[in-house]
Amino acid sequence: MTQPCSGGRIEVICGCMYSGKTEELIRRMRQVKIARQPCRIFTPRLDTRYSANAVASHIGSRLEAVPTSSIGEVLAQADDIQVVAIDELHFLVDEPQHIVDGCQSLANRGLRVIVAGLDQNYRAEPFPAISQLMAVAEQVDKLYAICVRCGSYATRSQRLIDGRPAPANAPTIAVGGLELYEARCRNCYEPAR
Repeated sequence: MTQPCSGGRIEVICGCMYSGKTEELIRRMRQVKIARQPCRIFTPRLDTRYSANAVASHIGSRLEAVPTSSIGEVLAQADDIQVVAIDELHFLVDEPQHIVDGCQSLANRGLRVIVAGLDQNYRAEPFPAISQLMAVAEQVDKLYAICVRCGSYATRSQRLIDGRPAPANAPTIAVGGLELYEARCRNCYEPAR
């Protein structure tokens, strides 16, 4: 029987909006806490939809977390732990390569690094930090939602403005929930123009 390595590792949980990324991160961190492993959970300061000091899923699950803006802040608070989790990684302000290098550094120091985030922006383009981490991670779990239009597996996040697809020139980052995003499949997704 094979098992995960006992040293450092990177785990990526990705997918579209409403695919359960944060719920899965919370599930893994609850296991870590049951195992009494020293850990710290980080949540982007930018994401205050449900709480400023917790990771919180759309269905209401939550765990206390440390607000952060950058991977540097995570690195500065990771000396006394075995497991670090970062939710909504795409909201960190760093350059993608800096985020990847920071996660690699943590794993190389022997930490289990669990990150969750969108794999694509609302234009269906890859978020660079997540896509680069997927290439170097020991474990990648790509989750899907259910398309609000047809019920198929959804892999896209459709951003809406006044009920219509957001234009291609809208900002890449817009924090929101059901009022701003829908999960859509490839066929029902309407490309930004």
